[in-house]
This record gives sequence, structure tokens and C-alpha cells, in this order.
Amino acid sequence: MRPLSLNTVTVKERWGLSECIEGCARHGIPGISPWRDVLAAMGVDAAAKKIRDAGLTVSGLCRGGMFPAADAAGRAAAIEDNRRAIAEAHTIGAACLVMVCGGLPPGSRDLPGARQMVADGLAAILPDARAAGVTIALEPLHPMTCADRSVLSTFAQALDLCDALGAGTGVAVDAYHVWWDPNLARDMARAGSRIAGLHICDWLVPTTDLVFDRGMPGDGVIDLAGFIALAESAGYGGLVEVELLSRRWWAEDPDHVLRLMKERHAAIG
Repeated sequence: MRPLSLNTVTVKERWGLSECIEGCARHGIPGISPWRDVLAAMGVDAAAKKIRDAGLTVSGLCRGGMFPAADAAGRAAAIEDNRRAIAEAHTIGAACLVMVCGGLPPGSRDLPGARQMVADGLAAILPDARAAGVTIALEPLHPMTCADRSVLSTFAQALDLCDALGAGTGVAVDAYHVWWDPNLARDMARAGSRIAGLHICDWLVPTTDLVFDRGMPGDGVIDLAGFIALAESAGYGGLVEVELLSRRWWAEDPDHVLRLMKERHAAIG
């Protein structure tokens, strides 16, 4: 069974980063993946020390990206923010910096232009990432998010960008965003050693909110055992990260959420 990691967004309404670190240690969860808001609230250096002291592996830092902007000043600000994110990822020892690349700028209908802004932004920050030893993990998001969250919509599109950008890039593969793709097996094999992160949750039927109604693993229709097996067959050796954006689970006792995460992860096998 691949080791488990907690993405802090899973319990974001009830716990800050300090509580997440303590909860992982208490429940025997060996990995953690902070979001930058809780990291900033705790302080990067303090968080890095507490994570080290707890013996946790940092499977990723969420998130960089959001490159498209309406003007040059906005694009430059995004690049500088991503440089700060790279430094944060390096400080906490994150296996990768996850990229949610950004949607269309307000008022824009220029999808090719937005995708070019993403490519240009990534190219601008790659020297910093390489110097810091931080892998830039491109996360393709479900096409439903193309307008407002990510114009990087398919696994194949992410791999094409990795091919173009070269060393220092990889992919963060989230079951919620790619489970539907008929080319999933082919693209997982193509990704191979470039799989930098593996995220799981479930797709509920019916889904009441396309962003904030993710299911606990085992509650939906995704073949998560098959998903993990595809990644392992491609050579992935990292942690399996539960990332659960869900108003239902945010309202639950976080200790209950972590216990159930572990049970469901064990059931996947």
C-alpha cells in the first residue's frame, strides 16, 4: 500500500497547519501537503521545523500558477509570486510545487493567448525552480474549470508542456480531474518518472457542486485502485495524497476525517 499524505485543504475549515501536522503524527499519516495560505499563517520557517520534527514527508506545496492576466503588470506580479512559492517549497522540502495554471483573464475570450501566457510564465520561473531543486508539477484540471481556474485541461496537454519546457517539470495527477479521460492509461505511461504527485478523492453521483463536492475515496464512481495501479506501473514511487475539497467534509471533525481517510486508503489497497 502506497504511503498516505494529507492535503491540508481536506480539513481547512477546522484546522490550521500546526493542527494538521499534529493530526498526521497522531494518526500515523506519514505525509502532508500544505496550501500556501496556511503555510503563510504559520510562518514558513516555523512550519518547516515542525514538519521536520514530526518526521513528515512533504508530498507537495499547493499552489503556484495563475499566470494569465489582463496586462503586463499582472503577469509580472504572478511570476514574482511563483518565485516566492518556489522558495517556500524549497524551505519546507516539498517534493514539488503544484501548478494551477490560471484561467482566462477577466473579459477575455482569447483561450490560445491565455495558454501562451501560462507557457511564458512557466518558462520565466523554471530557472529559479531548477536552482532551488524544486520540481514544477503541472496539474491538469477538469475542462469545467477552463474559464476561471486552469486553461491546462488535459493530461496530454500537460505532458506536451513538460516536453517543451524540459528539465525540472513534471505532472501532478489528480483523479478528480483526469479519471474521465479515455487516454488516461496512455498518458500515465507516457508521463513515467515525470509523475511528481498523485492526488485522490472521488466523483459523486450526483455532484452538487463541481468544485466543492468532492467525495471521500470509496464514495463515488472513480476506480481509484486502478488509477493508483496505472501510476505505479508507470514508475511512480511517491505518496498518495488525499485532497478533498468538500463543504460536507469540512464540517466534520477533522480527526474523524483522517481516520476515515486511512480506512478508505487501506481498502483501496
